[in-house]
Order: sequence, then structure tokens, then C-alpha cells
Amino acid sequence: MQETNKRALFESLVVPHLAASYNLARWLTGSDHDAEDVVQEAYLRAYRFFEGFHGADGRSWILAIVRNACYTFVRQNRRKLVAIDDEVAELRDGRPTPEALRLADVDRMLLREAIQALPEEFREAIILRELEGLSYKEIGAITGVPIGTVMSRLARARERLERALAGRVSRGGAA
Repeated sequence: MQETNKRALFESLVVPHLAASYNLARWLTGSDHDAEDVVQEAYLRAYRFFEGFHGADGRSWILAIVRNACYTFVRQNRRKLVAIDDEVAELRDGRPTPEALRLADVDRMLLREAIQALPEEFREAIILRELEGLSYKEIGAITGVPIGTVMSRLARARERLERALAGRVSRGGAA
């Protein structure tokens, strides 16, 4: 493949998924800075081995590479996986009250803690499905597991999140 053709094809099939790649890396590494490094390394690897790409779905392909790069990075740096960054929900009223802001902070904190407590395979399934909007088939392609396993992991992750959040609310929240 000529270098100019390779570059043009890479830019059209893979580069549009940079934001999704960064989001996944940020959730899996727990750090904006580390996510930037991992995504950069993943895109360099993807470009270097782009001749081996024989499909039409650049998103699943690059997200699988990013996922693997994240786990390699975490293993090499011996860090605990963390899976949450602040996802601030927009409030309907343009001027929220201090109480509403505090409740939103508590909700985000409880959700963050619940997601962080999930086993990695459940955490990544929730991230890829609920935040990235990927199909079960795409998640299966990225994680290398059958669709039934993806469905099972999502169901179990949702159950655990529900139990964890219900338990926190019944105990009076994070206080």
C-alpha cells in the first residue's frame, strides 16, 4: 500500500474515533495524562500495522487496540485500574441551587465509586455500551468474547451497580 493511500485510508477509517479512543483510555487508566499517552501509542501501533486491517469497522478495530494498550500500560506501571472521570450532567435550569449542585456531586461520587468497584470485565462492558454506545457485537469484537458473554457481563454489571447504589442510598449516601 502506498504511503499516501495508507494515510488517507487511516484518516478516514480510524482517526474519526479519536474521541471514543480517548474516552475509553481515560476510563481504563483513570488519568487524563495517561490516557493521552496510551491513545498516542495505540494510534502509532495502529498506523504501523494498518496493512493488516481487513475490515470496514475502524471503530471496533481501534478501540480493541486502545483497550489492549491500556491494559499493557496499567500492567507495566502496576497501577490499579480506575474507571471514572467526572461526567457532569447538565441541569435543566440554567442557575442551579447550591443544594442541587451538592446533590449532583454526591450522585456522581456514588456512581463513580460503584463503577470503580466493578471487576474490570464488567467495568469495560459498561463503559463501551453505556458511554460509547457500542453494540454487543462491537463489544465482543473489541474484548474478544462471544456476544452471550458480553450480554452476561452487562447484566451482571448493571445488577451490581443497582445493588451498590441502592445500598448507598438506603444508608444515607456518602456521608
